[in-house]
Amino acid sequence: MFAMVTLASRTVPVVAASGALSLAVLAFAFPLDSGSERTPTADALPRVTYTAHRGGALEVPENSTSGLAAALRRGTAQVLDFDTRMLRDGTLVVMHDPTLDRTTYSRGPVGALDRARWEGVLVRPKTSLPGIWLPEQVPTVAEVLDRFGGRSVLMLEAKDPRSLVGLARLIRARGLTRSVLVNSNLPAVAERAHRLGLISQLWRSAQQMRFDRPEDWARYVDVLDMDYKARDVDLVRAVRSGVPRVWAHTVNTPGERDRVLRLGCNGVITDAPGLLAATPRASGGR
Repeated sequence: MFAMVTLASRTVPVVAASGALSLAVLAFAFPLDSGSERTPTADALPRVTYTAHRGGALEVPENSTSGLAAALRRGTAQVLDFDTRMLRDGTLVVMHDPTLDRTTYSRGPVGALDRARWEGVLVRPKTSLPGIWLPEQVPTVAEVLDRFGGRSVLMLEAKDPRSLVGLARLIRARGLTRSVLVNSNLPAVAERAHRLGLISQLWRSAQQMRFDRPEDWARYVDVLDMDYKARDVDLVRAVRSGVPRVWAHTVNTPGERDRVLRLGCNGVITDAPGLLAATPRASGGR
């Protein structure tokens, strides 16, 4: 059956497999309570920080408004992560892949669309996710910043380096420069983000880490985001590089978490923040 659900102050068509809709999921469809709490900042993050990767992609629809809202309400992560791409008219949107095929009901390259056509793109929740999740519009970056900025520290990955100036403009306009981390795999982009006055994050693969010199980035990288599959020696080298925070991705089991914390990482980026929050760290973990 078809129904209409309001998401982030918008009404969108959704499809329910049966007439019974989950109240728990529908609760995420409504705007979060407004409040006067002080805006959380990256400087105030705890000693060991948990980040909900794409909102927690094993537990919620990735890069979706409802998924990010669920992660925030559950309180199992201090940072909410999402990916950004740029449409042909310069609109910045929330999407990991260069195409729409995997995570939406549409097909084709993201960069071929403009804002008007983007309005018709709906998230396709994975059937493997726990609970009942409904299709919803894929948000723009501005919409996510407006809804979640000031309520949680956010991490966004700039998939398109050309978007960096536009992202900086959106972040600055909302007074969020100390609560949004801007992530990239490219050291040059991380350095440029730093020069733009943003919190700079750099992620690296296990293969890249074999040849990296992390100490070279210490003057402009605020967070090193390292592949948990890396060798112990490479993780330890990153921890000792002088970069203030070294986090590991994408950590989805308690055993993986315990290893990277034992090696000195002070944060984990995970698709399963609920699982990790519910599982105590092993003896000897930090």
